[in-house]
Amino acid sequence: MPYIEVGKENSGTIKIHYEDHGSGQPVVLIHGFPLDGNAWEKQKLALLTANYRTITYDRRGFGKSSKPAFGYDYDTFVADLDKLLTSLDLKDVILVGHSMGTGEVAHYLGTIGSERISKAVFVSPIPPFLLKTDDNPEGVDKSVFDGIQQTIKADRLAYLSQFLADFYNTDENLGKRVSEEVVRYSWNTASVASPRGTYECVTAWLTDFRGDLPNIDVPTLIIHGKSDRVLPFEITGNRLQTELKDSKFVALENAPHGIPWTHAEEINKEILAFAQQ
Repeated sequence: MPYIEVGKENSGTIKIHYEDHGSGQPVVLIHGFPLDGNAWEKQKLALLTANYRTITYDRRGFGKSSKPAFGYDYDTFVADLDKLLTSLDLKDVILVGHSMGTGEVAHYLGTIGSERISKAVFVSPIPPFLLKTDDNPEGVDKSVFDGIQQTIKADRLAYLSQFLADFYNTDENLGKRVSEEVVRYSWNTASVASPRGTYECVTAWLTDFRGDLPNIDVPTLIIHGKSDRVLPFEITGNRLQTELKDSKFVALENAPHGIPWTHAEEINKEILAFAQQ
């Protein structure tokens, strides 16, 4: 299994696991919380079939990557991504993020820039800014995130069950757009993630990406489900498309947060059409 080294912790090396398949224009897929690169299963197949070089990786703390006790912030996440892109010397990249992964997309383009990037895709996005503040009254109260962290600390595995129910809207989609087996697989993946990383990522969700957005100078595609219970459509995707005025915006009716699986056909169609423009 291929890895890149991104740092040290005491006597250990911090490594990021990645998969790199196919040939053609590279597409780098950044997964959401609390899963890993395998969450892009349906997109990987479609992209490889369409002759794109397809790269996925596991965020630090998740999947097969190292699980250090630190580095669960977007400056570090972007440094890890940059190390991957430079190590593989990727150019003309289509950068695709889902959920938490859209934070890396925004912050990478906002801080490092677009020298290696040709297009960007935001699926169920976290930008522009989740936290309710005086200058962001549409956001979510800090107490909500404090409660999430308390729940993770008390019983992380029980929290994951509830989170995934909202991730897929299982009350509406189970047995239709998502199977029990997929939900179980997602739980299994999340259960072996770093407990500290799972906890600390909640703080990372509160990152203010508004300063990054004016620096995004590549074509962008935004896809968001209007029934998203994790990152509510009105305060994330709907606002993001007003900040990225030249973006293409696709709003999916009755779609949950986990649309790379539940609405894979629609997602794949939009990504491939955007890539080929």
